[in-house]
Amino acid sequence: MSKNPSKTSEVPVQPGQSPVSARPEIDAFLAKVRSMPSSVAPGQRGRLVFALDATMSRQPTWDAACRLQADMFHEAGSIGGLDVQLVYFRGLAECRSSGWVAQPEKLASLMERIDCRGGHTQIGKVLTHLKRESEQKKVQAMVYVGDAMEEAIDDLCAKAGELGLLGIPVFMFQEGHDAIAEQAYREIARLSRGAYGRFAPGAAQELAELLRAAAAYAAGGMKALSDLSARRHGGAQKLLSQMSR
Repeated sequence: MSKNPSKTSEVPVQPGQSPVSARPEIDAFLAKVRSMPSSVAPGQRGRLVFALDATMSRQPTWDAACRLQADMFHEAGSIGGLDVQLVYFRGLAECRSSGWVAQPEKLASLMERIDCRGGHTQIGKVLTHLKRESEQKKVQAMVYVGDAMEEAIDDLCAKAGELGLLGIPVFMFQEGHDAIAEQAYREIARLSRGAYGRFAPGAAQELAELLRAAAAYAAGGMKALSDLSARRHGGAQKLLSQMSR
């Protein structure tokens, strides 16, 4: 994997409804993180994998995420800092990862160079990559943003369970109401001991809340998330409610 944040590297291939408000889902999501212990040692920066479906249906959210990812760094910066790695897939078999970046403008620059292309989901590759990356150096959490799932759900569940045993929660953020995707995203979140959240198509503010809450957890663990929730931050409240179950 390239350590140059301006380049991306290929992630190894492994064998084998209407725009209504999503406020209830966001509130439920943000409350789930309460029971999760922090895996960030004092004085160290958190590490977060930011994974995105970059197939054609994701173009509107990709553009929004390019703008909103700065919110993650802002929130994490007030806690202790955050290093982020971008992972994305598109086309028939392309799945790539960037180097680790510590500045929002660098991550935004990476994202702005990527155009969405038609193809199928490759969530399994992303989960496998996350495990391998954390084996090299601990990753506190992963955020995944997507709207579909076109893979064998049992295979994804097995990978998510391994991440749960390793203490790497996955925060699955779904745009829209696809029932198959929802079932898979909820199971991945549950088995990895993460959380699931839905945001309405085009709802930038809802996505921003979820991203900030996930960044707070990755940078400072449960205490940081609880502090954010205490400020009546909807995203944090939703994560906390799920993770306390």
